[in-house]
Amino acid sequence: MNKKIELSDWTVSDWLEYWAEKTPDKEYIVYSDRDLRFTWKTFNERVNNMAKGLIAIGVTRESKVGIWAQNVPDWLTFLYATAKIGAIAVMVNTNYRTEELAFILENSDMHTLCLTDGTPGNDYTEIIYELVPELKTTKRGTFKSKRFPELKNVVYIGQEKYRGMYNTAEILLLGKNVDDKDFLHHRNLSDCHDVVNMQYTSGTTGFPKGVMLTHHNIVNNGFLTGVHMHFTSDDKCCICVPLFHCFGVVLATMCCLTHGSTQVMVERFDPLITLASIHKERCTVLHGVPTMFIAELNHPMFDMFDMSSLRTGIMAGALCPVELMKQVNEKMFMDVTSVYGMTETSPGMTQTRVDDSFEVRCSTVGREFEFTEVKVLDPETGEECPVGVEGEICCRGYNVMKGYYKNPEATAEVIDANGFMHSGDLGVKDENGNYRITGRIKDMIIRGGENISPKEVEDYLYKMPEIQDVQVVAVASKRYGEDVGAFIILREGAELTREEVRDFCKGHIAKYKIPRYVFFVKEFPLTGSGKIQKFRLREMALEICAEQGIEIL
Repeated sequence: MNKKIELSDWTVSDWLEYWAEKTPDKEYIVYSDRDLRFTWKTFNERVNNMAKGLIAIGVTRESKVGIWAQNVPDWLTFLYATAKIGAIAVMVNTNYRTEELAFILENSDMHTLCLTDGTPGNDYTEIIYELVPELKTTKRGTFKSKRFPELKNVVYIGQEKYRGMYNTAEILLLGKNVDDKDFLHHRNLSDCHDVVNMQYTSGTTGFPKGVMLTHHNIVNNGFLTGVHMHFTSDDKCCICVPLFHCFGVVLATMCCLTHGSTQVMVERFDPLITLASIHKERCTVLHGVPTMFIAELNHPMFDMFDMSSLRTGIMAGALCPVELMKQVNEKMFMDVTSVYGMTETSPGMTQTRVDDSFEVRCSTVGREFEFTEVKVLDPETGEECPVGVEGEICCRGYNVMKGYYKNPEATAEVIDANGFMHSGDLGVKDENGNYRITGRIKDMIIRGGENISPKEVEDYLYKMPEIQDVQVVAVASKRYGEDVGAFIILREGAELTREEVRDFCKGHIAKYKIPRYVFFVKEFPLTGSGKIQKFRLREMALEICAEQGIEIL
């Protein structure tokens, strides 16, 4: 990798058109489970037609176009179509319900919402009819919503027809009536520093905020992510993470886009479909959060599939257990990397490199991205911490968001006067320039004046062979203010008691760090992007104690 690395001024559309011309017949998007395949050329043509269709229904520069869907084939078509004409794609969490969607519609000033039927138990069409009843009584594109005056269109992603909504076939048909000159006018106004998408923070606490990301942010973050994994146009990346999240749309899609690689898509994460797609398409790269890798490794049919084509990938979205990293390395043949960051940093600010030692890739989140400054700052003084001293991880560079939409106060709270984005995460930098995340300022357990890192306790409990996954959280305590609670998922067939867990810790970690409360669960509550909701675990701890008559001391 001796080639000089530079930041690109190309837009998302520039990259798509580049590959459509250079490798027109090469596969870009593949859905292996239904044998649906788009070459760079055919996909670019579909995007152009969809962009014209959006112009026909009034979408223009800076119009907000929501995409509320799992990883369906036209999810990316709508993303690229909005980018072509300078509109802004708003990523809508697939787990959102009525009031959460209402908040996004209003907060983002959404002009057009594109949606599917929904997910099991969550009917998107019912929700939009409840919020916008005018859809049922007016023609497509003519309704006026009292509650959401900015909303002009609803588009169903698919062939079915719903009252008051366009479908994708109709949008493509309308596009044929748009003059090429009008389309090119919109296309030629695009600039790499335009906002191209809005990612809403996952909302584990409080209302989500609209993170404004530019072409320059996400294109370069995706490109450098691929550089760190030695990406080439020969790679095939299996994408089972949701596209509405930065992990999917940047670390996967933008990474493939800037390196001319093939995307092998999984519409909704399923470990069996993921394993089968890797096997059938001979994927070389796999991305996922730790819970996804655990599900794949523990699937009863895992040994039936050939994983030997895999060479690398990303495990991110949560702190990655060392034992899990080892299993992925040994059983899936992957030199897996970790990317650390946040939506507000596009998202990557540090990453382990594919040629780092296994120890570095297991125990750190790597070095800072090129053209990015990462510092560990003292939360009290704001001064940079020496090597090995814990502080708050902060970042400055091309990757920092443009700001929170319509929320300059919240923007100023996280981006300081020197331009550093404050993560809220605690970490240390070692003598080799690698960073290690030690906890989150909010998640730190303070028990009777003693600070306890949940990650430290989790890492120790992972040594128990019966434990598949564990999360440690603060549990409200009358005596200490907070005490330690451990939520444990056992391996299949394993048995364990609370006392056995506590006995395993005795004499090995400080007494005040030993979990007072141990809960055995089948799964953890997750956000739509696969992150574990620790605030919900804290609530569950009190609920379980009340149900089981366990006294909170």
